[in-house]
Formats: sequence, C-alpha cells, structure tokens
Amino acid sequence: LLTQPRCPAAERTGKVLGEFCRCYKEQFGVALFNSVRYEIEGNGGPQAQLLHRKVPLEDHVIYSGNLFHYLEENKKWRNRFCVVPHNYGLVLYENKLAYERDLPPRVLINSAGYKILTSVDQYLELVNSSLPGVTPKLGQTPIFKCPTDFPLILWHPYARHYYFCVMTGKEQEKWRAVFQDCVRHCNNGISEDSKVEAPAFTDAVRMYRQSKEQYGTWDMLCGNETQVLSNLVMEELLPELRNAIGPRLKGKAQERQRTWIQISDAVYRMVYEQTNAQYDAAMAKCEQERPQMESIIRTDMDQIITSKEHLASKIRAFVLPKAEVCVRNHVQPYISSILEALMTPTSQGFAEVREVFFKEVTDMNMNIVNEGGLEKLVEYMEKLSHLAFHPVKMQSCYEKMEQLKLEGLQQRFDVTSTSVFKQRAQIHMRQQMDDAVHTFETLLHQELGKLQGKDDLCKSIQRILERVLKKYDYDSSTVRKKFFREALLQITIPFLLKKLAPTCKGELAKFQELIFEDFASFILVENTYEEVVLQSVMKDIMQAVKEAAVQRKHNLYRDSMVMHNSDPNLHLLGEGIPIDWGDEHSAQPEAEPHGDRRRRAKQVVSVIQDDEGVLPYAVGAEALLQPGSPQPLDLEEPPPDGVEETQKAPAKESHRDAADIPPGASVQHTTPASPKPRADVPPEAKLPHGTSASLGTRASPTPEAKKPSTGLVCHQPSDKETGEEVAVTPTQPPRTTESGEGVQTEF
Repeated sequence: LLTQPRCPAAERTGKVLGEFCRCYKEQFGVALFNSVRYEIEGNGGPQAQLLHRKVPLEDHVIYSGNLFHYLEENKKWRNRFCVVPHNYGLVLYENKLAYERDLPPRVLINSAGYKILTSVDQYLELVNSSLPGVTPKLGQTPIFKCPTDFPLILWHPYARHYYFCVMTGKEQEKWRAVFQDCVRHCNNGISEDSKVEAPAFTDAVRMYRQSKEQYGTWDMLCGNETQVLSNLVMEELLPELRNAIGPRLKGKAQERQRTWIQISDAVYRMVYEQTNAQYDAAMAKCEQERPQMESIIRTDMDQIITSKEHLASKIRAFVLPKAEVCVRNHVQPYISSILEALMTPTSQGFAEVREVFFKEVTDMNMNIVNEGGLEKLVEYMEKLSHLAFHPVKMQSCYEKMEQLKLEGLQQRFDVTSTSVFKQRAQIHMRQQMDDAVHTFETLLHQELGKLQGKDDLCKSIQRILERVLKKYDYDSSTVRKKFFREALLQITIPFLLKKLAPTCKGELAKFQELIFEDFASFILVENTYEEVVLQSVMKDIMQAVKEAAVQRKHNLYRDSMVMHNSDPNLHLLGEGIPIDWGDEHSAQPEAEPHGDRRRRAKQVVSVIQDDEGVLPYAVGAEALLQPGSPQPLDLEEPPPDGVEETQKAPAKESHRDAADIPPGASVQHTTPASPKPRADVPPEAKLPHGTSASLGTRASPTPEAKKPSTGLVCHQPSDKETGEEVAVTPTQPPRTTESGEGVQTEF
C-alpha cells in the first residue's frame, strides 16, 4: 500500500493539507487585520511587575547522565550518555567521552506528543489497544524485556517508541521529571510571539476539525506546525491503514504489534515530509501577499471595521437569542463548578512555586551567614538563576496541577482530556518562577556595589526577597485569572458551537453578501459568528472570575487593584546585559583554552546535580561485577544482567538502515576520529543552539545533506532532526527565529 504509484497515504495527506491550506489562507487575512488593528488601537492589560528574561537558557544544558537504551534492530540494551540541551531535545551519545569530544550523537528525539510511562504493563495496554483484536496470550514474550524494575518508555500514537531503563527508583523519578519537562516544552512548539501566523494556524486547525464535526479540545495539538498537521493527517489516515493492513499482518501477536508500530512510524515520517513541504509552500504564498494586504488594511481600516460591525449586528440579531437560551440552560449553571475545579490545583501549584522560591533564597541566605563571602553568593546564585528549569525541584509545583479533574463536567462539555490545561498551567508556573528569579538576581546585582560586609548582604537579600514576593503575588494573580478565563472559554465555546450548529450554521451563508468584495480577505462570516457566540458567554465567565477575586479565593486580586510600580527603573535594568555570576565574579587569573572551557561548561552547567556526588550507575555497576572483575571505567559502566556490554568504539556499532530512522530521531554512525578535542572550533559550531518555532520566520526542517560514501555515514545533526541551529556555510544562511517562550525542537 505504501509503495504503490498512487499511494493512499500520500493521496489522503494531499487532500487533508489542501483543505487545511485553504482554511489557513482565509485565517491569515483575518489574523493580519486583527494584528494591525491591535497595533493601532492598543489594548494592553495590567503591566507585569516581574522582569522577563529573554534568553533564559543560552549555553546551558538541562541535564546529562547515563541510562540504558533498547535497540530494536538487534534487541540489545546499551548504556548511553543522554544530554538534554537547552532546546529540550533528547540527545543520546555513545558515551560521555563521545559527548565531550563533540562526536555526532547516536539518536536525537523530539518528544512532542509523547507520553512518559514507567510501567511495562501500562505500555502493553496502550499497544494492545492500538491494534484491536491482536493480544498476546499469557506467557508469550512481550515486545521487549526490561532487565530492571525501573523502565522509562516514550509512547506516541503514531511515531516510533523508545525504551529506556535505569537502576534505581530514585533515578527513575529524576529521569521521569526530565522527560516530562521535555514533553511539556516541545508540546508548546507554536510561538505565541507571532501575532499573525500563530493565531492563523491554530484557528485554521480548529476550523478544519469543526468542518469534520470535531469540537472540543484536541490532545494532539502539540509540537511545531508541521508536527500538528502530521497529527491531523494521521488522525484520519491511521484507522484506514489499520483496517487495510491489520488483517494482512502475519506471525505471533507481539510480532504483529511490532510490525504495526514500524508501519505506523514509516507512514508518519512520510506524512511529515509531505506536510512540511506543502505547508511551507502555503506559508510562503501568504507571506508574498502580506505587504499588499497590509497596505489595504492600513488604508481602509475604518471602512473594514464599519463593515465588520454591520455584519456582526446582523448575525447577532439572528444568533444571540438562541445562544443566550443555550448558555442559560446548559452552560451558566456549571461555570462556577468548572472554575472551582480549575482554581484549586492551579492556585496550589502557583503557591508551591512561591514556596520553592522562598525556600531556595532563604536557604541561600542562611548558608551565606554560616559560610560567608561573595564567592559563596556567586556559587549559589549560579544555581538559583536556573531554578525554573530544574525539573526535579519544580516537580512538586507541577504535581499540584496533575490533580485537576473535571469529573462529570468533562463528559458534559466533550473535553476529551485535561492534559491541555495541565500543561498550559505548568508552563505558566515555570515562567513565573523564572521571572521571580530573574527579578531577584537583577535587584541583588544592583545592590552588590553598595553593600559592606556579610550582615549587609544578608539583610539586603531578605529585603529584596520580600519585594519580589509581593510582585510575584500580583503577577501570579493576573496570570491565573487570564488562564481561568481562557480555559473556561476553551471548554464552553466548542460546546456551544456544537449545540447551535443544527439551527444556525446552515443559515450563515446568507450573510456573505453583506461583506464588500474588497474586504472579503479580512472579514469572514464564520469567524464573526463565533465572536457573537463568545460574547454570549463571556459576560458570565468574567463575572465568575471577578467574584472569585472579590472573595479573595486562592489569593486572587481584584481587577480594580493596581500595584503601583515601586521600582520605576526596574524594567530599564531588565534591558541590560544578562548577568553571568560566574564570569563577573570569577577569581580565575587567565582565560581557559577554548576546548577546556567547553568541556568544563558541559560538566558544570547542568542544572541537576546528584545529591550523592556520584552517578547512581557507579553503584549499580559495582554491585553487578563478578568477584575479581576489574573496576569499570567512569566513562562506560557495564550494563546489568541481560544487557549486552557497550562497545567502546562508535564505529563498531552495526549500521542501521536509513528507513529505520524515524522523524524526530536520527541514528548517527561515526568513523574513527582523532581523540583530541577540537579546541579550534568554537562552542557554537560544536553544540549548535536551538531555534525557536516562531511562526514568523519559521525554521522549517530541511532534507539531510548527502555525504560522500565511506561505508559508514558520518554527519552533523541538522535542524530537521533536533530543531537546533546548525553551523552553516555561506551557501546555507542560518534560519533562526526569536521566541519569548524559549527554544523549541523540531523533527
């Protein structure tokens, strides 16, 4: 089916993308008009009190450590050195030495859309449900055997799965927190900084799904634009493939399951490539027309607004009475219940963020009292400055949000899953923590030159902490109220649209004649209809959130409360050069060689440090050695029983077929390289930075460059594989974008 001249998968992909691109072109004009109108009229909310860090993780590594990886090709387990760079991709190296020498990685994983499982039974349950009617009998060998009791499995409904395991439960919890942070970050792959492309894309996805009678939240709206569209295609394509291919699969149940996973992954990669090309072409066409469209908008802004208001008044007269009845009978009685269900775990999570921040600063202050000195302050501030990106320390905050349950409301309003709300709140928590930390370090850095002695330093830290906490409470209330309003709309609006569709949607075509042809690109009947429906419920939602704030529930502030800026120059300080505590207060007499500095940074910069001071693998490996066996090397620990020993030379690993490389992961094979680190190559060329998934100048994946054949393939990872910006040549201009949310990974 996949190799036929007219491949059904390719035809289905082309059909879906054709319909979507039509929706995108329509929504692009509307989003462009809204953006220009907002720019001219302005409608800013309350000013944030905390500073926002523009590039929070530049030149930093989130985490690095060893874990065992299952190779499906030869059914062996290998000890791998895993690095989580600042773009939150998962990068697996042969060993720590290969990473330090800047050798190409073995595997690169984009975790958008994945679920993290810590139980083989959980995984087998999902696998069994993916291919109905194929269930292994009791006693039969499962898809894979885990040699320890602490697995970590990355499961995706369409792409390939990844199997890892570790030696201890504590290690499993750490890696689980790290993996979840990666998934959370990569899922949020559409940059909110893009004021035109991002809303055009998300509205186009929503309109397309509604045209297929699919309302409500969608779990697979995750990753960058190409990933989301690939998920959109697979949602329709996979059931057809399952019905066509499933009955033809041969062999035992687990073999059929393994084959089906490989087929699904192959189709997903093919869909991804086709989607990427077609979507890029649609975007390029819209960008080409953008200057002319923007010129019309700026010239005829008043006429467009007048025309839209006239259309809205006619639709409102037709729709609003029906919408108000629907809101009164089916939505209004449940708004307070939904809000309370959202407020409790969300506010507990933000309170935990405040508590963790307070505890870390207080502990730092006490340690400075006991140990003293600016050097200790620098040491602690380097750790504190990346507290928001410490997956383990932030886990207690994120776990509060995991308690969110809508119970019967979820079925009533057709909310398939609460994960979209959980992850959104968790991203807000991380952002508020980083804003608080950045504001604290900025104020403290300003005070350092005025302080005399340890006592002054400790008093200043305490005073600044209290100021920052007040600012945090205000910003936290603002962020949470906005989140509650958006979540209530996201739950109720699809429900209302579905309820009103039988009586209203068919009548909308008659309003098309009210739009002037010159303005048809900027005013759509469907969008105006949805705005009217939104207005019918918005008043009740605003009132519910306002009442919660008036009652001071969960420490929410009233809208009328405005916190006067007690630090008028604070935002000017935030525009300065980023603070580097290590470099600014380092007592090092001379600069390190370039290669040594890079190696040191990789070891020191990691956010997570093991409490025991040694890798858990060192303990586990020693326990597994036979009596009289030599002590294992630090760089490569021996695997547990049932795990094949890791080969030392990267070039000795068996070559994998390129067809086995899935989207989001690439297997790298290296030829023997010089053991000397390349000190002459700058760090940015060795470990490229990630590029944001901003929609404005989006870094789209590109096909891998062909290399001369040497028997084994050796190439540097591309942005197609990791979402990172690759060192470029003059013939290949860099493709980067700015994103306030952080860097995102791509396939």
